[in-house]
Amino acid sequence: MSGSLRIGIVGGGGWLGGSIAASLLNAGLVQPHALSLSYRTEQPNRLNGSFWTTDNQQLADRSDVMIVSVRPADWPPLVIDADGKLVISVVAGVRLGRLAEHHNTKRVIRSLPNAAAEVGKSYTPWIGSADVTDEDRAIVRAIFDACGTQDEVASESDIDYLTGLSGSGPAFPALLATAMMNDAVARGLSPEIAQRAVTAVLIGAGRLLERRDECPTDTVEAFVSYRGTTAAAIEAMRAAGFETAVTAGLVAALKKSVSMGQGS
Repeated sequence: MSGSLRIGIVGGGGWLGGSIAASLLNAGLVQPHALSLSYRTEQPNRLNGSFWTTDNQQLADRSDVMIVSVRPADWPPLVIDADGKLVISVVAGVRLGRLAEHHNTKRVIRSLPNAAAEVGKSYTPWIGSADVTDEDRAIVRAIFDACGTQDEVASESDIDYLTGLSGSGPAFPALLATAMMNDAVARGLSPEIAQRAVTAVLIGAGRLLERRDECPTDTVEAFVSYRGTTAAAIEAMRAAGFETAVTAGLVAALKKSVSMGQGS
């Protein structure tokens, strides 16, 4: 990839769009002057040297690659003619065929980073249309590697499922952390100590899993076989329906993802 690539991010003033922009600049994939970002009301005071605009068509015209990062409800009225350029959507639920038609290009990518892009730890599944070239794929990989890790998946149904599993990003660990913190506070710990303890557990677990590159199931079973306090906790959580609750949540997320894509 050339450092002279011009990239535009529709919704660059938002959280995810801004995080992707910062990651691209940090990785040197785009120079500040070649990065265009759009916003709706007030220009953010960041990413100095980049081009900011409220005119999305102007952004598209001055870009080689356009990333669309808006809320699903805001996408249908978003009228932008990409004129055959590569369009990468990070909008949940919008399917490849609709993207191609809506933005006047056959070179479209459907992807779903998560909020951890802000710290370069997003996992991004993606899939391209039949007209996406090998060079386009190289660009997509470079963009999402800059945000964390990525995989090209086999079908849009994979994206629908991963919208819930990985697209939720830190939400599920944060839900577990909230339950643990609430219990700790109820047992008499101060909220500050409870938060530090729980945050350290989650950060440490993530780094260990990343470093050891082992299946999480192996870690769980290692603790269970030790027959200590952790094993007692795991067995009680399972008996209370922990795994059933997680499955129910992922099923609900999948249904929501599919419903958002109905007709698109």
